[in-house]
Amino acid sequence: MAELKRVLLVEDSPNDAELTLEAFAESGLANEVVWVRDGREALDYLHREGEFASRPEGLPAVVLLDLKMPKVDGLQVLEQVKNHPQLKSVPVVMLTSSREESDLARSYGLGVNAYVVKPVGFPEFVKALKELGLFWAVVNEPPPGSLRRSNVS
Repeated sequence: MAELKRVLLVEDSPNDAELTLEAFAESGLANEVVWVRDGREALDYLHREGEFASRPEGLPAVVLLDLKMPKVDGLQVLEQVKNHPQLKSVPVVMLTSSREESDLARSYGLGVNAYVVKPVGFPEFVKALKELGLFWAVVNEPPPGSLRRSNVS
């Protein structure tokens, strides 16, 4: 019985979210991806509040986090995650179109695990997401307490 690690995708752009999901599917990753559309939903998911109050216990193996979002931006989410005792060990990958040095510096200063600039072309985007997905959802061992879902054959 193989175990699949859940991925939390925090992305306000439906187009970018769809491209991410397509890239994961094209790479053959069968991990469950939970997509939330802004930082507030991400925090609700992680804290099991609001519409996510009844979600299964456990944390995602990785959070793919957009930087610029409405309500609560990616840096605010990152800061809250890395300052929370139960969440700080969850790997967070900033997945953004920003190449600004200040965004990069602030992200690493707040404890981001990786900072990936979204490639413009679809083939490059798919390649980058395949590599991200393979590492974080397959190769990397998640912190204790991360959600795993059994794949029943």
